[in-house]
Amino acid sequence: MSVFMRRAKVDDLEAIMRLERETFVNDAWPEASMRRELENPDAYYLVAVDDDAEDPERRLLGYAGLLAPPDGGQGDIQTIAVAEFSRGIGLGRGLMHALITAARRKQVAEIFLEVRADNPIARTLYRSLGFVEIGVRRGYYQPDGVDAISMRLEVPAAVTRPAASGTGA
Repeated sequence: MSVFMRRAKVDDLEAIMRLERETFVNDAWPEASMRRELENPDAYYLVAVDDDAEDPERRLLGYAGLLAPPDGGQGDIQTIAVAEFSRGIGLGRGLMHALITAARRKQVAEIFLEVRADNPIARTLYRSLGFVEIGVRRGYYQPDGVDAISMRLEVPAAVTRPAASGTGA
């Protein structure tokens, strides 16, 4: 498997919607809404792909999106999904790191997201990245009536340090 991330394009919409519907069976976004997100200049969407995959339906491994209007200082993780066949390799964490880096470049100070209360794996990932729970939106996810946990991240400064010396290289 050869995995790389790149900016999502409208050409990716069909594959994104296939994964969207597989992942979020009852509360998948409408295709028109996802198209608007991909076309929105204030949105930053990424896809993780395996162009070496022989089966075209296994080329898209995941996607994620950030909405961060200019000069707002805040951003929202709009969505993130990882294909079932590529879970457990750190792809969700990689997509989130890339969105946080993009937010930092856009001078976003805070990132918000909602996560299903019944998704402990995602909640654990977000907490490990520094997100904190700030509230509950009762019955947010429809038609299931599942609560959303609202979370916030104060975007950390970029960490820079000199290259290690004495490595013998």
